[in-house]
Amino acid sequence: MKVVIVGGVAGGMSAATRLRRLDEEAEIVVFERGAHVSFANCGLPYYAGGVIEDREALLLQTPESLAARFRLDVRVRSEVVAVDPVAGTVTVRDLRTGDETVEPYDSLVLSPGASPIVPDIEGVGRALVLRDVEDVDRLVGALDADARTAVIVGAGFIGVELAENLRRRGLEVTVVELADQVLAPLDPEMASPVADELRGNGVRLELGTQVTGIGADAVTLADGRLVPADIVVMAIGVRPETALAVGAGIEIGPRGGIVVDESMRTSAAGVYAVGDAVEKTDALTGGAGLVPLANPANRQGRLVADVIAGRPVRARPVVGTAIVGVFSLMVAAVGWNEKRLRAAGRGYRAIHTHPQSHAGYYPGAQGMSLKLLVDPDTDAILGAQGVGGDGVDKRIDVIATAMVGGLTAAELADLELAYAPQFGSAKDPVNMLGYVADNLRTGTTTTVQWHELPALVEAGAVLVDVRTPAEFALGSIPGAVNIELDQLRSRTAELPEGELIAVCQVGQRGHTATQLLRQLGRRVRNLDGGYRTWQAGRTPVAELV
Repeated sequence: MKVVIVGGVAGGMSAATRLRRLDEEAEIVVFERGAHVSFANCGLPYYAGGVIEDREALLLQTPESLAARFRLDVRVRSEVVAVDPVAGTVTVRDLRTGDETVEPYDSLVLSPGASPIVPDIEGVGRALVLRDVEDVDRLVGALDADARTAVIVGAGFIGVELAENLRRRGLEVTVVELADQVLAPLDPEMASPVADELRGNGVRLELGTQVTGIGADAVTLADGRLVPADIVVMAIGVRPETALAVGAGIEIGPRGGIVVDESMRTSAAGVYAVGDAVEKTDALTGGAGLVPLANPANRQGRLVADVIAGRPVRARPVVGTAIVGVFSLMVAAVGWNEKRLRAAGRGYRAIHTHPQSHAGYYPGAQGMSLKLLVDPDTDAILGAQGVGGDGVDKRIDVIATAMVGGLTAAELADLELAYAPQFGSAKDPVNMLGYVADNLRTGTTTTVQWHELPALVEAGAVLVDVRTPAEFALGSIPGAVNIELDQLRSRTAELPEGELIAVCQVGQRGHTATQLLRQLGRRVRNLDGGYRTWQAGRTPVAELV
């Protein structure tokens, strides 16, 4: 059996090495058009910033090491330019000589990945991208040439990572983003503290605008302003590399990726595809989606090797778990966000909490903000987001695991998670999300969201802020009445008639006030996530209102 794999890195090399472990006799040939077949592409921004000092640390394997350990025939600088599924051949161009050869196969695995999106604007030829080691070499070369200013186009994961690392190198950095917020996977109130963190570390943000031209030492924004730019990096996003598949008549899906079944088979016999180039099945809807992340690519590479070796396996739907570091913050997400749910017309409940990373009495606890999105009918977990210091990663990982395992939101309360005061709390932040979800599911409490306040207040609802007068004086929602929680029982006569909305700092005291007032016969709801969530969300309020 001869297996040809087009493209290395995560998907392709996982397929090649797994297949060798399963079949010592198979002939396995890997074609990679770049100079490096196995490298840590997620580490590229950190090499540019100097966090990773040794360039060789990025190179995980070489053709020589792969040949020695796995008996793989790895050919770099070799671009597959055509696939003939009927003949069972690929045409390969040697990029060093220009010569073309035809290579037969019994099974073909396409792992071409995704390519950076580069808009067609004046001067774009000067812009850099960051996909592989050669790209980062060009970027580092530009940095070493006394660059002082940089413009990054796009505020996604790569964009904010680059912003941090170029600031670390001492550059003046501007991030230009067409949307009104950074990090599109987050909802606006969760993205707001990330924007504050970037600005607080000297990154200039130009949101709600775009670059319309690139000059010799500056870029032009949509309103005509010039922003200094010795370096310009395009980090708008990526699109699946499908040219080979299209040329071979292989089916392309509605999201622009290669269509594969549960065994990674394409519409062409004997041809499989994995990684960023393929459409994945969304775990929430069963529909097609694009998830250009390393974990699914590695998993699919392993899976396709099993399929070729005759093992009965199938791909699971994806939930899209991702994380990025932004200076002192961890920013993580899984599943759908509120914007996407609203756009799809799907019902949901939103839950905001602001716990600490571990027990508050133990030194070093760091705050975080968590958001859970829940199906109001089934209590299924639809998505989650986390922003903060230590511990955000493990909370999102637990929720992602719960989603894959089919746990409901209320069942998060029952998880037995590791606890000692330096690592967590007796009621872990994940457990607390479960408690809130259960209260909402059972009708024990009801909440309103920060972006619903304007309409509710206009309709006559009164905000009752139950924080202390000192907290209230530091900042409050306009029009709120301040009655401290511990005095609420004795001062209920001061409350006006009609609907009340309890407000506290993060929602916990507001819940207590809501329960008290309900039992006294008042119509009352709690502001989910409290003043802190409202404050974070009020600036980009147009995103949800």
